[in-house]
Amino acid sequence: MASISSPSPARTTASESGSPSYTAPLIVLTSLFFMWGLITSLNDILIPHLKSIFTLSYVQVMLIQFCFFGAYLVMSFPSGYLVERFGYRHGIIIGLSTAGVGCLMFYPAAGMASYAFFLGALFVLASGITLLQVAANPYVAVLGRSETASSRLNLTQAFNSLGTTIGPFVGSMLILTAASAAGGGDAARAVDEARTVQMPYLGLAAALFLIALAFSQFHLPSIAATTESAESGVAPADLPSVWSFRHLVLGAVGIFMYVGAEVSIGSFLVNFMARPEIAGLSESAAGKYLSLYWGGAMIGRFIGAAVLRKVKPGYVLAFNAAMVVLLLALAMASGGMLAMWAVIAIGLFNSIMFPTIFTLAIDGLGPRTGEGSGVLCMAIVGGALVPVLQGYVADITGILPSFIIPLVCYLYIVHYGVSGHRRQAVVR
Repeated sequence: MASISSPSPARTTASESGSPSYTAPLIVLTSLFFMWGLITSLNDILIPHLKSIFTLSYVQVMLIQFCFFGAYLVMSFPSGYLVERFGYRHGIIIGLSTAGVGCLMFYPAAGMASYAFFLGALFVLASGITLLQVAANPYVAVLGRSETASSRLNLTQAFNSLGTTIGPFVGSMLILTAASAAGGGDAARAVDEARTVQMPYLGLAAALFLIALAFSQFHLPSIAATTESAESGVAPADLPSVWSFRHLVLGAVGIFMYVGAEVSIGSFLVNFMARPEIAGLSESAAGKYLSLYWGGAMIGRFIGAAVLRKVKPGYVLAFNAAMVVLLLALAMASGGMLAMWAVIAIGLFNSIMFPTIFTLAIDGLGPRTGEGSGVLCMAIVGGALVPVLQGYVADITGILPSFIIPLVCYLYIVHYGVSGHRRQAVVR
């Protein structure tokens, strides 16, 4: 998997204290977090859009998230080996280029009005983003002092949330609003509505290829592992299996639950707010409100980056997850506009969860950090499975009762924040 090698003084900038400064690489890496946040949140616009075009059930339309996040399960370990073989910079370039190809595939998928082609394009796009995740998350975590890793990753993830905030707003204008203006008969209308995605995704492809070109000219510094195992000179082959770290395994379950719940809520929000018993909004208006859900995550990550410098990450994680449980329970018990705003408010508390679980789970892995990152990125497959499960429940009981599925996921995250993240002695 992606290993962390010794530092290269020629590629880092020394600060006044003599320690390396990683500001420039962090700024460049932040652009990646922004781009994959924007692309991922556009799925929440594609779901109501394609559901209408192809007359799909909730389970069928959640195949969008299944194919997108299923790529994390299939591609995480191959991505880790690729990063180990070619390095972070080349891994990032390949990931950006692969994602760009996936965006280009939306053009023929829309032209053919083929749902299966859309799903294939999403898988290719997500494969590129998986490679970016495998390389960038652990890299940011070790790009500085270990005690500020959660704060640092939360700060970069805040720009990921900036992308997820902008994505639904832009997508609602360029895709949903344009689709509502399409005319003609049923068949012609379906083709016209499908084609509204072509230009936005061509623009994304161009942006991804330009960023890949920029990265080809940029040299990222190599970072040394600073854990006790690395300092002791013990060879990785002599260390315990990555699966023997309890806090990592439980953290992988936490990532599965969190990503699954977050993606599931975002996936249902447009259809949820359009329901007459909730808010009765048009899909284009609901898409703009969706930006508030992701905007809350952005604000929360900036706040969290400061709070996590003062408060233990486990406590912050448990508190935020408990607040989401209360908001979901309130929404399910109330309905109407109160339910809509309660679910939108979840974004604020979602904010710090992914980067905090991630850094708690890889803490103390030493030379196994790259492998641990691969395990955690595989767990992002929760975004593929949980929405399908909630879709099945929604088809049977309705959208509002189906929120019991993410509620159970957040209950587990409360447990991980309270005690599941604590490191225990490892049996070799």
